[in-house]
Amino acid sequence: MEDFATFAPAGSYLKGQLVNWGAASCKIVPEGSSAPGVMKAAVFLLLTLLVPAYHTDAQCVIDNVVDLKVQAAISSIVSSTLAKAKLLCQDVSARGALVSCPAGYKPTGCACGMACGSWDIRTDSTCHCQCGGIDWTAARCCKIGLE
Repeated sequence: MEDFATFAPAGSYLKGQLVNWGAASCKIVPEGSSAPGVMKAAVFLLLTLLVPAYHTDAQCVIDNVVDLKVQAAISSIVSSTLAKAKLLCQDVSARGALVSCPAGYKPTGCACGMACGSWDIRTDSTCHCQCGGIDWTAARCCKIGLE
Protein backbone atom coordinates (compact mmCIF):
# COMPACT_ATOMS: atom_id res chain seq x y z
CA MET A 1 0.00 0.00 0.00
CA GLU A 2 2.67 2.44 -0.97
CA ASP A 3 0.09 4.63 -2.75
CA PHE A 4 -1.78 5.56 0.43
CA ALA A 5 -0.71 7.85 3.22
CA THR A 6 -0.88 6.58 6.76
CA PHE A 7 -2.31 8.41 9.74
CA ALA A 8 -0.13 11.31 10.77
CA PRO A 9 -0.41 14.67 12.56
CA ALA A 10 -2.14 17.54 10.76
CA GLY A 11 -0.28 18.86 7.74
CA SER A 12 2.28 16.04 7.73
CA TYR A 13 3.97 15.08 4.52
CA LEU A 14 4.57 11.30 4.12
CA LYS A 15 6.14 9.67 1.05
CA GLY A 16 5.12 12.51 -1.24
CA GLN A 17 1.57 12.71 0.12
CA LEU A 18 -0.10 15.37 2.18
CA VAL A 19 -2.41 14.26 4.98
CA ASN A 20 -4.93 16.93 5.98
CA TRP A 21 -6.96 16.63 9.15
CA GLY A 22 -9.93 18.93 9.63
CA ALA A 23 -12.46 19.29 12.42
CA ALA A 24 -15.31 17.99 10.28
CA SER A 25 -13.45 15.50 8.12
CA CYS A 26 -10.13 13.85 7.49
CA LYS A 27 -8.70 13.10 4.09
CA ILE A 28 -6.13 10.57 3.01
CA VAL A 29 -5.05 11.49 -0.47
CA PRO A 30 -2.84 9.12 -2.47
CA GLU A 31 -0.31 10.48 -4.97
CA GLY A 32 -1.80 11.33 -8.34
CA SER A 33 -5.41 10.49 -7.57
CA SER A 34 -8.55 12.18 -6.36
CA ALA A 35 -10.26 11.96 -2.97
CA PRO A 36 -13.43 10.15 -4.24
CA GLY A 37 -11.32 7.18 -5.37
CA VAL A 38 -9.76 6.98 -1.93
CA MET A 39 -13.17 7.17 -0.31
CA LYS A 40 -14.39 4.24 -2.40
CA ALA A 41 -11.34 2.21 -1.44
CA ALA A 42 -11.77 3.07 2.24
CA VAL A 43 -15.45 2.08 2.18
CA PHE A 44 -14.60 -1.13 0.35
CA LEU A 45 -11.90 -2.01 2.89
CA LEU A 46 -14.22 -1.22 5.76
CA LEU A 47 -16.95 -3.45 4.34
CA THR A 48 -14.55 -6.30 3.63
CA LEU A 49 -13.50 -6.19 7.28
CA LEU A 50 -16.94 -5.77 8.86
CA VAL A 51 -19.11 -8.11 6.78
CA PRO A 52 -17.10 -11.29 7.47
CA ALA A 53 -16.88 -10.36 11.18
CA TYR A 54 -20.67 -10.06 11.36
CA HIS A 55 -21.23 -13.39 9.62
CA THR A 56 -18.53 -15.07 11.73
CA ASP A 57 -20.44 -14.19 14.89
CA ALA A 58 -23.64 -15.60 13.39
CA GLN A 59 -21.80 -18.76 12.34
CA CYS A 60 -20.42 -19.16 15.87
CA VAL A 61 -23.94 -18.95 17.31
CA ILE A 62 -25.15 -21.61 14.87
CA ASP A 63 -22.14 -23.82 15.64
CA ASN A 64 -22.76 -23.48 19.38
CA VAL A 65 -26.43 -24.45 19.02
CA VAL A 66 -25.52 -27.47 16.88
CA ASP A 67 -22.81 -28.48 19.38
CA LEU A 68 -25.28 -28.28 22.27
CA LYS A 69 -27.86 -30.40 20.40
CA VAL A 70 -25.27 -33.05 19.50
CA GLN A 71 -23.90 -33.10 23.05
CA ALA A 72 -27.42 -33.52 24.47
CA ALA A 73 -28.17 -36.39 22.08
CA ILE A 74 -24.88 -38.14 22.85
CA SER A 75 -25.26 -37.75 26.62
CA SER A 76 -28.78 -39.19 26.37
CA ILE A 77 -27.53 -42.21 24.41
CA VAL A 78 -24.57 -42.71 26.73
CA SER A 79 -26.64 -42.48 29.92
CA SER A 80 -29.26 -44.93 28.61
CA THR A 81 -26.49 -47.36 27.54
CA LEU A 82 -24.68 -47.06 30.88
CA ALA A 83 -27.95 -47.78 32.69
CA LYS A 84 -28.05 -51.13 30.88
CA ALA A 85 -24.36 -51.91 31.44
CA LYS A 86 -23.52 -54.65 33.88
CA LEU A 87 -20.20 -56.02 35.15
CA LEU A 88 -20.11 -59.77 34.56
CA CYS A 89 -17.40 -61.72 36.45
CA GLN A 90 -16.37 -65.31 36.96
CA ASP A 91 -13.58 -67.17 38.73
CA VAL A 92 -11.20 -69.42 36.80
CA SER A 93 -8.51 -71.69 38.28
CA ALA A 94 -5.95 -74.15 36.96
CA ARG A 95 -3.07 -76.28 38.19
CA GLY A 96 0.37 -74.70 37.79
CA ALA A 97 1.51 -71.08 37.54
CA LEU A 98 -0.75 -69.91 34.65
CA VAL A 99 -4.48 -69.53 34.15
CA SER A 100 -6.26 -67.79 31.25
CA CYS A 101 -9.59 -66.00 31.23
CA PRO A 102 -12.33 -67.05 28.79
CA ALA A 103 -12.63 -65.14 25.49
CA GLY A 104 -13.94 -61.62 25.99
CA TYR A 105 -13.05 -61.51 29.69
CA LYS A 106 -10.10 -59.65 31.27
CA PRO A 107 -8.35 -60.62 34.52
CA THR A 108 -8.96 -58.11 37.32
CA GLY A 109 -7.00 -59.99 39.99
CA CYS A 110 -5.04 -63.20 40.56
CA ALA A 111 -4.40 -65.58 43.45
CA CYS A 112 -1.60 -68.11 43.83
CA GLY A 113 -1.14 -71.30 45.86
CA MET A 114 1.81 -71.96 48.20
CA ALA A 115 1.23 -68.54 49.90
CA CYS A 116 2.73 -66.75 46.89
CA GLY A 117 1.65 -63.12 46.63
CA SER A 118 3.66 -62.23 43.52
CA TRP A 119 1.74 -62.34 40.27
CA ASP A 120 1.32 -60.43 37.01
CA ILE A 121 -1.05 -60.36 34.07
CA ARG A 122 0.40 -61.48 30.75
CA THR A 123 -0.96 -60.90 27.24
CA ASP A 124 -3.97 -59.06 28.68
CA SER A 125 -5.76 -62.32 29.53
CA THR A 126 -3.50 -64.63 31.59
CA CYS A 127 -2.61 -64.61 35.29
CA HIS A 128 0.94 -65.73 36.07
CA CYS A 129 2.20 -66.57 39.54
CA GLN A 130 5.87 -65.62 39.90
CA CYS A 131 6.94 -67.94 42.75
CA GLY A 132 8.55 -71.31 42.03
CA GLY A 133 6.69 -74.60 42.61
CA ILE A 134 3.16 -73.13 42.43
CA ASP A 135 0.48 -75.81 42.67
CA TRP A 136 -2.52 -73.68 41.58
CA THR A 137 -3.42 -70.27 40.16
CA ALA A 138 -6.80 -68.52 40.12
CA ALA A 139 -8.07 -65.46 38.28
CA ARG A 140 -11.07 -63.20 38.68
CA CYS A 141 -12.15 -62.49 35.08
CA CYS A 142 -14.68 -59.78 34.20
CA LYS A 143 -16.30 -58.09 31.21
CA ILE A 144 -18.89 -55.39 30.68
CA GLY A 145 -22.17 -56.71 29.35
CA LEU A 146 -25.52 -55.14 28.44
CA GLU A 147 -28.87 -56.28 29.79
